[in-house]
Amino acid sequence: MKVGLMGGTFDPIHIGHLLAAQSVCEQAELDEIWFMPVNVPPHKEAAPGATAQQRWEMANLAVEHHPKFRTTNIELRRGGVSYSIDTVTLLRQQYPGHHFYYIIGADMVRYLPKWYKIDELIKLVTFVGLERPGFDSGLAELPPAIRESLLLVEMPQIELSSTRIRERRAAGQPVRYMVPDRVNDYIEVNRLYES
Repeated sequence: MKVGLMGGTFDPIHIGHLLAAQSVCEQAELDEIWFMPVNVPPHKEAAPGATAQQRWEMANLAVEHHPKFRTTNIELRRGGVSYSIDTVTLLRQQYPGHHFYYIIGADMVRYLPKWYKIDELIKLVTFVGLERPGFDSGLAELPPAIRESLLLVEMPQIELSSTRIRERRAAGQPVRYMVPDRVNDYIEVNRLYES
C-alpha cells in the first residue's frame, strides 16, 4: 500500500491542507493519505492555540467522509518533540507492507539537508514536495541522494494558513469556507482562537 504522510500542527486544519493532500493522492497515485497532528514540532517556537486533543478532533472531523483520508495520532501518543525519523521508523515497524510518502511544503524542500538524520530518513520514505507556481524550492542545490528520494507535485494556488485563520478568529471575523464546515462548527462551539 502506498501511503502519504501529512504532518502538521493543524491548528486548525484547513482546506489548503485538504487540497494539498488531494493533489498528492492523485498525482503520486497513492492509496491513502494519513494526517498526523504533531505533538511538538521541532521547527516552530510558538505553542499551538488549540490543545493536542482539539487539534486531533478537528483533523478527524476534516477527513471523516473522504474515502482515502485517515488520521493517525502516533506523534501525539508518543509525546515530546516530533522528529520525522522516529515516526517513520515506528510506522514501518507497524506496517511493514506499506511504502510511505512524506509530504512537505515547497518551502521545506530546500531545508531537507538540515533535517534530523536525513541520510537515514531518505532510505525509509519518498519525499513529496508541493510545488507552487513561481516559487524556487531549491531542488538544484540539493545533494543527489536527497534529490533522488524526492517527488514534486503541483499544488493548486491558495493563499491560506492556520496563522491567518487564528488571526481572523481573534479579530472576530468568520473563517467559514476556509475550514471544512464541521471544523468551523467545532471552532465556534469551543470558542477557539478568540482573543
